[in-house]
Amino acid sequence: MAAVLLVDDDVELAEMLGDYLAQDGFQVTTVHDGASGVDAALSGNFAIAVLDVMMPRLDGWQVCREIRKKSNCPIIMLTAKG
Repeated sequence: MAAVLLVDDDVELAEMLGDYLAQDGFQVTTVHDGASGVDAALSGNFAIAVLDVMMPRLDGWQVCREIRKKSNCPIIMLTAKG
């Protein structure tokens, strides 16, 4: 079972996405702010990280840059922007 880190400040949306991923056999861990997302991603416990682009304080792009400084963990950027 692949471990997925989901980083999204929208609790309801993150819960829905986490449920969908879990139904497909993924082990999902969700955090709701960028700093926690960086810490979790750098733990080495995840096969992939899914990052929301638009988060307060530390946004998804900043989180991605911080992760990339120390890890090659695959990252998917999630956005509602057009």
